[in-house]
Amino acid sequence: MPGVKVTTNFFLVLTLAADAMVAVAVVLAVAALVSPRARATVLSLAAAVAPQSVLLAWIVATVTTLGSLYYSEHAGFVPCELCWYQRIVMYPLVVVLGVAWLRRDAKVWITVLVFVVIGAPLSLYHWLVERVPAFAESSSCSATVPCTAPWFEKLGFVTLAWMAMSSFLLIGVLMACSSVGTRAYQTMEPADTVAA
Repeated sequence: MPGVKVTTNFFLVLTLAADAMVAVAVVLAVAALVSPRARATVLSLAAAVAPQSVLLAWIVATVTTLGSLYYSEHAGFVPCELCWYQRIVMYPLVVVLGVAWLRRDAKVWITVLVFVVIGAPLSLYHWLVERVPAFAESSSCSATVPCTAPWFEKLGFVTLAWMAMSSFLLIGVLMACSSVGTRAYQTMEPADTVAA
């Protein structure tokens, strides 16, 4: 089994890649609001990603779940109270997205959105508890496993809480692609059929 440092660097790379994808998605979404050309590009990209978006989201949820289990079961990082809450929201996504992928459920984004809307702000709050004294004072975490002390910090901001937030946000972006892309594909399909 790889060492904790190697594993953490691996998850750091995945987190930065997820952050980059989320940032690009946000920029494209804002551009789509103001530019018809950008809107067409976004719809085209979403339609291209949509067929695999549930599978990709399932992979993100699974890797996140396995990562959290690695840290607690192999590395000995005892989860704090806020970590447990994030796990409670992330772990069911492995099952929900896996079943949705097997059943080709295009409407799973509705269910997954609930988990993302709870999980991402919860992870952000945990990350703020780790850095902002005012948030730390409002936290009711235990003294033996404090929520205020991250097990590690990379690049000055990436902690386990940040990694969880990145996962939730990327899953949200993939579900947005699933929803928007499926609708865009369905509206383009009749026009393509007529043209043929």
